[in-house]
Amino acid sequence: MAPRGKRPEHGGPPELFYDKNEARKYVRNSRMIDVQTKMTGRALELLCLPEGQPCYLLDIGCGSGLSGDYLSDEGHYWVGIDISPAMLDAALDRDTEGDLLLGDMGQGIPFKPGTFDGCISISAVQWLCNANKKSDIPTKRLYCFFSSLYSVLVRGARAVLQLYPENSEQLELITAQATKAGFTGGVVVDFPNSAKAKKFYLCLFSGPSTFLPKALTETADEEEAMESTFTSESSCWVSALALPGVAGPYPGPVVGSSKASLVHICRRTSMGPALRVQRSLARRGLVRKSREWVLEKKERYRRQGKEVRPDTQYTGRKRKPRF
Repeated sequence: MAPRGKRPEHGGPPELFYDKNEARKYVRNSRMIDVQTKMTGRALELLCLPEGQPCYLLDIGCGSGLSGDYLSDEGHYWVGIDISPAMLDAALDRDTEGDLLLGDMGQGIPFKPGTFDGCISISAVQWLCNANKKSDIPTKRLYCFFSSLYSVLVRGARAVLQLYPENSEQLELITAQATKAGFTGGVVVDFPNSAKAKKFYLCLFSGPSTFLPKALTETADEEEAMESTFTSESSCWVSALALPGVAGPYPGPVVGSSKASLVHICRRTSMGPALRVQRSLARRGLVRKSREWVLEKKERYRRQGKEVRPDTQYTGRKRKPRF
C-alpha cells in the first residue's frame, strides 16, 4: 500500500525531515515537480468545484507551494499551512500567490468556521499516524485535525486528501477518525494494479453523502478500480469480491487477488443495550420479569458472591398495583 523504500515519516518529525536540502529538491527536481502537479490536478478534479467560479481553498501540507501554484493557475485563491519552516521559506522565495501559515495540522486548523470552499492535501495526512514524542497520540491528533477541518469548511464542501497509507490498518484508523468528526465520503484508488502509479485519495464530504468519483485505470478494458465508501454511522471494513454465480459481494480477503474490484465499508448501525438484552432473552427463551427470569438473575448474583434473598413461593410473583 505504501511506496517502496524507507518511509519519510519513520525518519523523524516532518519539521526536521523537510529541511533546506529537502526543500531544494521540491524546487529543482523536475520529476518531483511533475508528480506533485499531477496529484494536485487530480485532487482538484475530485473536489468537483463549480466551473468558471473562483473558490477559496485550503492547502494542508502546502510545502514549497507547488500545489498552490496549480490552484492559482486554475483561478482559485488559497491559503497554505505547513509545519516545515524550510519548505515555507522555499515557497516565499518562489513568490507564490497564496497566503502561508506555519502550523501543525495535528493541533487543529486555526480558522473561523465556514471559511473555505474546499480543501486539498498532497502526501501529508499519513504523518499524523506516527508519534514522534510521548505526547503525540495519533488517534487524538487525527481527530483534532478532522474535527477542525470539518468546522472550517462551508457546509456541503469537500476535502480531497492524497495520502500514502502504510497498511490497511492505518487507512482504517484515518477513515475512522474522519467519520467520528462528522465527515462522509470514501477512498478513491487510482491505478490499483500498478506498483508505482497507485494513488490513494480520501474524498470527504462535509454535508450529505453524494456520489463518489470514479477512479482512474490504466486502460479502458481494465476492471473497475478499487473504491471505498463510508458514512458517519458506526462502520466496519469489509472486503468484497465479485464472484461469478454469486448475488452480491462475497465478504472475504482480497489481498493479492487480481479480481478485486471493490472495497467498501459496510454501514452498520450500533445496536443499543436494550436491544442486545432483548435478543439475549429471546435466545434463552425467557420473558423479562417472569419467575424464570428472576430466578436466573438471582442465581447469577449468587455466583458473583452478592447477597441475595432466599427463593420462596412468592419469588417472581406479580404484585397488584398500589393506590
